[in-house]
Amino acid sequence: MAKADKASKANKAKQQRKAPLRTPSALGEDARRDISAEMNALLADTFALYLKTKNFHWHMSGAHFRDYHLLLDEHADQIYATTDPIAERVRKLGGTTLRSIGDIARHQRLADNDAEFVAPADMLAELRDDNERLADAMRRTHELCDEYKDVATASLLENWIDEAERRVWFLFEISRSV
Repeated sequence: MAKADKASKANKAKQQRKAPLRTPSALGEDARRDISAEMNALLADTFALYLKTKNFHWHMSGAHFRDYHLLLDEHADQIYATTDPIAERVRKLGGTTLRSIGDIARHQRLADNDAEFVAPADMLAELRDDNERLADAMRRTHELCDEYKDVATASLLENWIDEAERRVWFLFEISRSV
């Protein structure tokens, strides 16, 4: 191989290493921008809900401590399990994703709860409402995916919506008066 060819290949490789993170996507620039933005907001909400669920899990008290403590741990594991697939989907679309706790705070739509004490019934109600909000946000994102014909992201969202609705159902049922 000629010396000039080697230099050209080395230069091209160097340029690729310095290129912006922009995975090619057949969906187009508008879809990349819009769906990535919505998925990043979902990712921020998912992290916020995960941390709130763990917070309430750690600070649960009362007569049903063991049952609620275990349920919230199960819910937190399920919520956390969606974070990596959400972020990876953003990257597959050609977008970039969240980089820090501050970035999460700037994008999240679910409110934090920094109270020193929250009664168990209030914890369950707040988590139920937040899971409903998350499912609604996922539905809106699904509609956006449908507009751009992004069936891969829509398919992922369908499973996560079902999981969020299951959490809402459980939190609703355990909150009912017997």
